[in-house]
Amino acid sequence: MAFAYVDTSCLIAVAFGERGSTALRRRLAQFDGLFASPLLEAELRAAYRREGVATEPAALEAVSWVVPDRPLSPEIKRVLDTGYVRGADCWHLATALYLVEDPPGLTFLTLDEQQRGVARRLGFEV
Repeated sequence: MAFAYVDTSCLIAVAFGERGSTALRRRLAQFDGLFASPLLEAELRAAYRREGVATEPAALEAVSWVVPDRPLSPEIKRVLDTGYVRGADCWHLATALYLVEDPPGLTFLTLDEQQRGVARRLGFEV
């Protein structure tokens, strides 16, 4: 079985039909499960509001939520020791590290090049 942690950038691209979204939609469909932080919901809904889209984000139905039961301080430190990323990107990477002890066992999907680079250096498939 193949699983992936999906960053908001991917679902926004698919939702708004951005360039490359057809290939991205196919890639997302290849996974048996998609995981994300609840931060993704806030970011996606904010993008819908910004664009004046009133429908519910259907993509949220495919996501299993990762809700840490403790602060992610060790994971955040590990991310930032690997490379700089913005706060929300750091949170997504830290949440993915919380989800799996062995990063090569999980694909991290993002359209952000800097975040992808740090994910790769952490050991995730990208």
